[in-house]
Amino acid sequence: MERIIFHIDVNNAFLSWTAIDLLNHGYNYDIRNSYAVIGGDPKARKGIVLAKSNACKKLGIYTSMTLYEAKKKCSVLKIYPPNYKFYSEMSNKLFALLSKYTPDIEVASIDECYLDYGKVKKMYGDQYDFALKLQKEIYETLKFTVNIGIANNKLCAKMASDFSKPNKIHTLYNYEIETKMYPLPISDLFMIGKKTSEKLMNLGIKTIGDLANFSYDKLYPYFKNQTSFLINQARGIDDSIVDSETFVPKGISNEITLEKDIVTKDGLYPYLMNLCETVSVRLRKQKKYATVICVILKDNYFKRRSHQKKLTNATNITNEIYQIAKEILDEMWNDEKIRLIGVRLDKLVDNVIYQSSLFEINDNIEDSKVDAVIDNLKQKYGNKIITKASLKDSKKQFKGL
Repeated sequence: MERIIFHIDVNNAFLSWTAIDLLNHGYNYDIRNSYAVIGGDPKARKGIVLAKSNACKKLGIYTSMTLYEAKKKCSVLKIYPPNYKFYSEMSNKLFALLSKYTPDIEVASIDECYLDYGKVKKMYGDQYDFALKLQKEIYETLKFTVNIGIANNKLCAKMASDFSKPNKIHTLYNYEIETKMYPLPISDLFMIGKKTSEKLMNLGIKTIGDLANFSYDKLYPYFKNQTSFLINQARGIDDSIVDSETFVPKGISNEITLEKDIVTKDGLYPYLMNLCETVSVRLRKQKKYATVICVILKDNYFKRRSHQKKLTNATNITNEIYQIAKEILDEMWNDEKIRLIGVRLDKLVDNVIYQSSLFEINDNIEDSKVDAVIDNLKQKYGNKIITKASLKDSKKQFKGL
């Protein structure tokens, strides 16, 4: 069976959905055709542009610009507050519409998803024709447009959907990677943040093709264990499946919205550690073990994404959960501003069977005993009575759990 993946992305979601909401409530014009932005209270930390119309884009107004700066560029600018409840409703309607055709849908964020079309191609026919039909149905039913990227894996489908907008369909099949993807600037590569792309350009890597053909040995001193990931991204290599259970709320999870945006991995580690401690305590109370650990991030544009890892050995040990979560965060880090971080433990089991050495088993048993003692003390005397030395410093930086 040929692997065919769709990436479906709502065009200018927050502005489009706000426009629909306003029209539904009697507005006599579509704000998508005016000088309009979506933004919060300028006095609060939400006082930035979350979405802007094409007219505003032409004036140099960009997402994440402060509302104060945006007003200076456009004296007639209209600012509309975000309506996340309505956005969620529109998002659910989109995913419900798509689910009529296949259950193999992975929600990537509130306004984008992946769809495994290869599994249903025999039912619906040529993928490009079906994408055209889907675009038309979404617009006629829900009144907004989408971009659709079609490829042989998720990475290339995502890249394709971003080629040009709005309301476009693009393909990036394996045989098209060198002609369509390699000439693009390195900053366009998905999951490559601003700092990483600047570092690559300083090494003379200007395009995606430059990175795809760069020597692993020469790149390794600069990026260490991220080297293979970077080169594989540039080559369009991605074996990850469309995971329809990624956002199903099974298991144990905890999230926190940060008081201010965090811009470094080191700044997130203390929060990650405390989240891991919280969910592992709850896991042990249920006498369960996790076989999947997932880290969740939401950036300052409210884009939510997650990355998970399946474990060889199920665990409920705090330190082990934290170390794996930290590895996951490192892998998914994209030099972005983070406003929310979360940890979820999935695929819970009642027992654990170790596939490891005797020494590792003994270490796990000792860690498990320590966790049990700490849990008992906290239950009797409160959460502040004791903590592991490895968690002590982070407690000073983290409050609210």
